[in-house]
Amino acid sequence: MSTHVTSLTLDGLDKLSAHARRCVFWEMDPAAIHSSRGFCDQEFEKEAWLSMVMLEWGSCGQVAVMDGKPVGSALYAPPRTVPRAQLLPTAPVGADAVLLTSLRLEPAGEEQNLGATLIQAVVADLVRRGVRALEAFGIRDGGSSDTDHSGIASATAAMECSPEECMIPAEFLEDNGFEIVAPHYRFPRLRLELNRDHGWKEDVEAALERLLHTASVSMVDIGERTPVGVR
Repeated sequence: MSTHVTSLTLDGLDKLSAHARRCVFWEMDPAAIHSSRGFCDQEFEKEAWLSMVMLEWGSCGQVAVMDGKPVGSALYAPPRTVPRAQLLPTAPVGADAVLLTSLRLEPAGEEQNLGATLIQAVVADLVRRGVRALEAFGIRDGGSSDTDHSGIASATAAMECSPEECMIPAEFLEDNGFEIVAPHYRFPRLRLELNRDHGWKEDVEAALERLLHTASVSMVDIGERTPVGVR
């Protein structure tokens, strides 16, 4: 089996699973979902949102493909582009953070434990882009969906979406280094700092490159000096 993770591109939307291509839980205003009564082209709306974010901000996803088939994906974006992010009880997202909206694995991806791999790919991308933190709204079991908090259940009932289906379990986020910054019995907000240890490898490699460059320049300088005659 051959598995690889790559950044999502406009011409690579077919690398998303069927649900990921149709799910607009995060991408559409809940009021618009409710008023449409479920009669909207979800795949078109999702593609329009992805296109808008990628054109304005850059790649907003990491996708895992196994033997040519989609087995997992992680989507992330600036919070201002995510309508649902403004309505959760633990909002708002930190001003210096990018929001991880969804992380979905197909059965084959779960068997390969690709969740952590996708998180690492997201972190690597954001570190390269100078982002300071990654945040996410987690979900915990043991509570009913809070219709008094942004109409989460009623607004998505007809859209093949639900908090349980479309949000990331808080325990998974905690297992992958996220820390709770806004507690809630159902929808805690968690944060992963990206300016601590996640970029150590890149920093070391960059420092070694600078040292090698300095050493090579010094050797050239020595070679170009005029030898002093020996009497």
